Amino acid sequence: TEVGKYAIYCQRSLERTQQKGERQARPSRMEILSILLRNPYHHSLPFSVPVHFLNNTYQVVSFDASTTVDEFQSRLNQDMSMRKTGLSGFSLYTDDPTGRDLEYCLSGSLKICDILSKWEQASKEQHSGKSENTRTIRLTYKNRLYFSHQMRGESERERLLLAYQTNEAIVAGHFPVNKELALEMAALLAQVEFGDFERSIIASGSAQSKSNQTLKQVLDRFYPKHYRRTSSEEQQRQLMQRLSARWTSLKGRSSPECVRIYLTVARKWPFFAAKLFQAETTTPSPESGLSVWLAVHEDGISVLEHKSIKLLVTHPYKNLMTFGGCKEDFMLVVGHSIATNSSKDKPAEKHLFAMDTFRIREITLLISSYINSAHQQKAAAHHLSAPALMAAQPVSLKSKELRSKSPPALGRPSKAPTLL
Repeated sequence: TEVGKYAIYCQRSLERTQQKGERQARPSRMEILSILLRNPYHHSLPFSVPVHFLNNTYQVVSFDASTTVDEFQSRLNQDMSMRKTGLSGFSLYTDDPTGRDLEYCLSGSLKICDILSKWEQASKEQHSGKSENTRTIRLTYKNRLYFSHQMRGESERERLLLAYQTNEAIVAGHFPVNKELALEMAALLAQVEFGDFERSIIASGSAQSKSNQTLKQVLDRFYPKHYRRTSSEEQQRQLMQRLSARWTSLKGRSSPECVRIYLTVARKWPFFAAKLFQAETTTPSPESGLSVWLAVHEDGISVLEHKSIKLLVTHPYKNLMTFGGCKEDFMLVVGHSIATNSSKDKPAEKHLFAMDTFRIREITLLISSYINSAHQQKAAAHHLSAPALMAAQPVSLKSKELRSKSPPALGRPSKAPTLL
């Protein structure tokens, strides 16, 4: 009977709760609607949600009321042909429920349904208790920790997503490229995204404007904003001509080939895939009131000059005595490596940086993750052989709903069975 089927669903849910521990939050409106509308007893994973990637695609992933972020990511990795999170360094992020331009990295032990519930509650409070708010949670999967020694095992999908993440940094001005190189990189991604550039031989107005429209779109998405802001209309026209020439020269090149070239160029920068945080120095060293980037990477934390993005100083993790929030600033207390004899008598240096409170929390957690990962990898190297480290986690997937999809057209509901 219908009631009997719901009883079986309840029993399954209870067994999973016994395995995974109790929930932190009550069910969200989305979870309840999904149970009412989707016959949850037909699926071992009755809920599903899209996870977005930086190349404007998404993947629908199914889960149950007890699924943790770690389990969710394992399913996602298997379906996307990506390595497990510890090797790829990719993590799941959620947007801010109040609409601010912030992202939160999700801890592996949290339950997806608890995250949905808390996000929905915060959004509801922001909109005076109205649950009719049309905004829904947006989950994004992107690289958080980057280890150069793991590069050899990268899957094609990881490389593609890394290229798009690098592009975000280039467009925002967080990656040093001159105008020529920026144009080369934009042309490579244009070939990845759109394929061969078809310049219309027929000089008809509509065909001409269509190719111009595509070139404008490529410049919008793949060319640094600060270079475009300072260019005149004539310079913009010349830029489009040069882009079309570069793009045409890539004719016949496959997507994976272009991505490989793109990453080979990008990886020449020593801080490739480092996460940059804008800050202002508040201690005399190097000098007070200086705008800088704090670049967090696998070897340590580097201070870069803001405009040129040139290195000022690097503090390896082994030299960090303490770090984190100090009143309203971010603090680094740096000791000196025992190996350097000249610095034996030097006292520890305290560096303070003025930063947004949210960024202080984010940078502190990121540094902790890098230090913890280094310890874990050392421990794993002692106990496991390389083939064992590479072994993928076996995950049983029975759902037919896990399909890679292009984003649905705006205004049209997606046919995929999702919670949202």
